[in-house]
Order: sequence, then structure tokens, then C-alpha cells
Amino acid sequence: MNQPFPSLVLPGVYAPQEDTALLAGALSEEPLPPGADVLDMGTGSGALALQAARRGGRVTAVDVSWRAVYTARLNAWRAGAPVRIRRGNLFAPVREESFDLILSNPPYVPAPDARPPRGRARAWDAGHDGRSVLDRVCREAPALLRPGGVLLMVHSALSDPERTLGHLREAGLKASVTRRHLIAFGPVLRSREDWLRERGLLSDPELADAKEELVVVRAELPL
Repeated sequence: MNQPFPSLVLPGVYAPQEDTALLAGALSEEPLPPGADVLDMGTGSGALALQAARRGGRVTAVDVSWRAVYTARLNAWRAGAPVRIRRGNLFAPVREESFDLILSNPPYVPAPDARPPRGRARAWDAGHDGRSVLDRVCREAPALLRPGGVLLMVHSALSDPERTLGHLREAGLKASVTRRHLIAFGPVLRSREDWLRERGLLSDPELADAKEELVVVRAELPL
């Protein structure tokens, strides 16, 4: 899952990791005709936006963080990629537009603190069930897809992929999990392992064997 991700990541911006690589792999296999309109929602460093642009897509990237916007703009400039990058809360800057492909690597980590996250944690913390942003994506993305358009979204199995599939199917999309990948717990999940076990989100393996499963959900709006 090695991908040529941007090397420039400003402090406080989510750096490309295993979830980015998993979604990039799904993007590489998705048919994308030249000139397709692509939205990268929550672009971070711009890694996925640049990959879509290299394939000939007309790419718009959005992030709520100004640091992420600046990082993505710098990486697009360095790559010579004509990516349109906007700052805004989820789909607000593109509400009147439509897309052939929407990419999303949203915050999805269950968090003990129910308050809105601050600083770098905004890139991963997403409420007690990890779905404070996922549910919004499921509600709002279908209205921005053109007939035949596709949503590719990555998140953790800890944040209930079946609920994601259910929401998207209720919106009229054909949805399934197309990729799965196990990774070792990173610092964030290690720090809240006991809390995750108390909530019943983890079984009882030894800490050294603790794994997180990442999934890619593909949802298509029928023609």
C-alpha cells in the first residue's frame, strides 16, 4: 500500500497514514474518465486530491482547517496540479455543485470526550460512537452525486460500517465494503483502549495484539 504522498505537511495537519493509503488504493481502481468532477472532502494534505488530479479529474478539495487548506494548496502548487481548494465545514462550499466521485477520509475515532474536538484532534475524534461526522457525510453526500456517481469513504470498523451502509442504502445508493485492512493500534487508540473495552467496542486480546480494522465503503447512485 505504498503511495507517493505529498512530503509537505504543516504542523497540526493530518499526515497521510494507512487509512489514506487504503482509500488511495480504492481510488486507483475506480474508473475515472478524463474531466470527471471529483470532490475530496476533508482533504488534509491534499494527497487524494492530487492523485485524482494526476488521473485527469477536475478536482475540488475542501477542509475545515485553514492549515490543511494552506498545506493542500502548497502541495498542489509544488505538483503543478490544478486543484481548486476551499475552506469550509464539510459540503458547505460546494452545496450547489454535483460530482462524479466524492472521496472522504473523515474523523471517525470514538472519543471519551463528547465535546467538539480542538486542534489536531479535529482530524480524528468524532464523538462517543465515532460517527459525528460520518453520519453527516452519509446524509449530505448523496445529494451531490450525479447519476452513476460514486462515494468512496474510509473509516474504522470501530465506528460501525453496517450503520454507514444502512444510511447510504436508505438514500438510494448501492453500497458495500470493498476493502478491509488490519493495522496495529496507534497512539490515540492505545491511550483509550480501556475506555473502548468498557464500551464493548473491543474484545480482550493482549495489548500487543490489538488491531484496528479499516474499511472502504463504496456507494454508487444508480443511473
